[in-house]
Amino acid sequence: MKYKVTHITEYFYGEPVPLCHNVVHLKPRDTVRQTVLSHTTTVTPNPVTRSERLDFFGNIVNWFGIQEPHSSLRIVARSMVDVKQIDPPTELWCPAWNDVTRMLHDRRIPGAQDAIQFVYDSPFIPSSPELADYARPSFAAGRPLLECLIELTNRIHKEFKFDAGVTTIGTPVLDVLHHRHGVCQDFAHLQIGCLRSLGLAARYVSGYLVTKPPPGRPRLVGCDVSHAWVSAFIPDIGWIDFDPTNGMIPSTGHITLGWARDYGDISPVRGVVVGGRRHSLRVSVDVEPMAVEEKQHTVVANQST
Repeated sequence: MKYKVTHITEYFYGEPVPLCHNVVHLKPRDTVRQTVLSHTTTVTPNPVTRSERLDFFGNIVNWFGIQEPHSSLRIVARSMVDVKQIDPPTELWCPAWNDVTRMLHDRRIPGAQDAIQFVYDSPFIPSSPELADYARPSFAAGRPLLECLIELTNRIHKEFKFDAGVTTIGTPVLDVLHHRHGVCQDFAHLQIGCLRSLGLAARYVSGYLVTKPPPGRPRLVGCDVSHAWVSAFIPDIGWIDFDPTNGMIPSTGHITLGWARDYGDISPVRGVVVGGRRHSLRVSVDVEPMAVEEKQHTVVANQST
């Protein structure tokens, strides 16, 4: 399925800003189930300097600097992405989760040396006995890791309420655990914290979620924002994605921007400005299908943060 993604970020300042530097993660990356057909990032005012590079995790990073007074900043990322259906590995042999905690430290295991970095704490996701206790009912000794992951994903989906506006990026994971509400970013951090607290490798995935509008309703353009989910490492299988917000394994409806330890490593736009006083932010995201598949004529990105 091919999609056209338009992500617009606009800042409006109380007084002209003479200088700003920004880092953006808005270019999707190629994966086993996703191919990026085209991408452009347009910035207004036109930056005096800009560059593109790969970060430590292999994500595409655009950096730019504006050195002229400006009262607003507009960043428009346009991408064309082809997402393929990949069946989840339900029929494959899967090791027990408690065996995996040992296998991750064995450099002879393919992929373990890269995955081990995602076992440790990160700025937004510290490990905790409370997180381990919440996860443990799904992780009986000897149980295949894939089964454990699916059950934990479904539990978070059922036991936590999606509630926009009650949390911020600075809300601690334990607060989310105690109050049982938040948004996709919170639930991804929560599940990653649970897995790391048990000694398992999990990373944060940033992207977009494609959904159908209600029956009889038109597709709303530009009303949505980005989505987040989790990827866990299973030896002999690799990295498998899980979406605790929706209780599912991502498929053609999930478009990946990139992955890292937590949100702080891969926030869509991050930067510094000189002056500006108060400012306001407006974000618009539109995901448009480029072909009809299974009689689905219109889809939109789901609001998630």
